[in-house]
Amino acid sequence: MDYLDDDAIDRKVKTGRLAKGDVSGIRTSYGERVLVEVKDEARVNLGNWRREVEVEMINDNAAIGVVVHKRHGKGAPGDQWVTMTYNDFLRVIGGPPDE
Repeated sequence: MDYLDDDAIDRKVKTGRLAKGDVSGIRTSYGERVLVEVKDEARVNLGNWRREVEVEMINDNAAIGVVVHKRHGKGAPGDQWVTMTYNDFLRVIGGPPDE
């Protein structure tokens, strides 16, 4: 099953300094917004990409932010890299933090 096969998920239009990621409409199973930034660049630049994600998470009120980036020599979407912080990973696998 393709979990991203949903009419609510869409590629966003670029919006400059108030950007809210590249893909919209993704939520965790418990309802938190997931911000996705997509990169197709020859050089990996995780530090800058993560800083961009952190700003966009605030703009989009997202709880989790990930960077999906091109894997050299691989064309299928499922073969690309996904980079996130360990805290974001814990939220994905463990659910929302205790209040």
